Amino acid sequence: MLKKYVFWFITGSQHLYGEETLKQVAKDSTEIVKELDNSLPCKVLFKPTVTTPDEITAMCIAANNDSECAGIITWMHTFSPSKMWINGLKILNKPMLHLHTQFNRDIPWQSIDMDFMNLNQAAHGDREHGYIGTRLRLNRKVISGFWKEEDTQKRIEIWMRAAIGAYESKRLKIARLGDNMREVAVTEGDKVEAQIKFGWAINGYGLGDFVELVNEVTNNEVDTLIKEYNDSYVINTDNLESIKEQAKYEIALKNFMKKGNFGAFTTTFEDLHGLKQLPGLSSQRLMQAGFGFGPEGDWKTAALVRIFKLMTADLNGGTTLMEDYTYHLEPGREAILGSHMLEICPSISCEKAKIEVHDLGIGGKDAPARLVFDGKEGNAICVTLIDMGNRFRMIVNEVEAIKSYYDMPKLPVARVMWKPLPDFKTATEAWIYAGGAHHTAMTYDLTTEHLRDFAEMMDIELIVINKETKIEELKKELQYNDIIWKFK
Repeated sequence: MLKKYVFWFITGSQHLYGEETLKQVAKDSTEIVKELDNSLPCKVLFKPTVTTPDEITAMCIAANNDSECAGIITWMHTFSPSKMWINGLKILNKPMLHLHTQFNRDIPWQSIDMDFMNLNQAAHGDREHGYIGTRLRLNRKVISGFWKEEDTQKRIEIWMRAAIGAYESKRLKIARLGDNMREVAVTEGDKVEAQIKFGWAINGYGLGDFVELVNEVTNNEVDTLIKEYNDSYVINTDNLESIKEQAKYEIALKNFMKKGNFGAFTTTFEDLHGLKQLPGLSSQRLMQAGFGFGPEGDWKTAALVRIFKLMTADLNGGTTLMEDYTYHLEPGREAILGSHMLEICPSISCEKAKIEVHDLGIGGKDAPARLVFDGKEGNAICVTLIDMGNRFRMIVNEVEAIKSYYDMPKLPVARVMWKPLPDFKTATEAWIYAGGAHHTAMTYDLTTEHLRDFAEMMDIELIVINKETKIEELKKELQYNDIIWKFK
């Protein structure tokens, strides 16, 4: 599924060692590429060894101009003088991984000679390459380890998934159906700066544009979709008209998204003119299909959900919009109950979801159909993106999703309970000090390392709240970051 994303493998050398050495370099690189391509979810493409400044610059220009290239992997098999790389790396606009490895795992103790030493100089050449990356202040990933080792390949895969996020960011279009919820601060933000920084095109569309598509949906289309609902979920209501209304919304939303080539969308319960219900089941279904969604006009969360969905398209842990809703404060068992009014993606469900219809209690519209389920257990992260005025800050909290302590028979929404790391008090205080929003993108498939790589590629601030977090140290980090980002 992810093989459509291509990563160029570029080996550095020079002509000092002669043609026979360069032939061996190419042969060894080809073998490494074959192994990585077979083992990793993305395509790894062999590229000819670069040995001169002009070759390196031409290679970087070609990578920039190749719409299928999601990033480059560089490795210095021999010694590649790093001044040769300056012009190329200065103009490179694709993510770069510096793989610090060598072709042979072990030293050939009995046969090693100077020919072997001249050929296998990664310990030498990669340090030279590392220097120029540092001197140029490049945001790049450095991974050290033998290329056949599972741990090395796993770390490359993590970087690749982050690079997919960066690649897809540049192509992401977000449709805002209605504006932000009135008077809410954290879901607002600089949409122009977001397009400059991430590549996201964020534009508003009148709800009437969507309502027109709703009115065009046929009864046959609705009946076909209802059959799919019956196969996929437990229908736990007699109000079939509400379900049919959401089916119309789903069909119309998919047509709207396809027509505009949108990857994510937002709605708000304060702008529903022309609709009988707030899109609930329909929004959940679009997220399950891979689209991003944000409630109350929250385009930042919608973008994160979409990007995470694409980064994890071949995985099944689940990614969804989430909201910190309410707390359980029993000493020793403190936990957060996450949910939303309607729109939690069933990709995180631990059971066959039920379609139910209940009053919303807000917005003044008809009772909407929605999927009701409990979220799965496991390690996850909750991620938010906020606008700090002079920069975007991404905040990651590592959490442990748990089984609910008790049943909640009167709560008719999808929900998940988790314990935030390192503990409830520290995590929530840290989140508030950092300015974290109430909306997050929650994913069971990504880790902090994925998001750290993504933040570096996007050149944005990252704050991590995990088992190591201490409030006083976090406050210092926030203060230091304010100073650092004033000069970036």
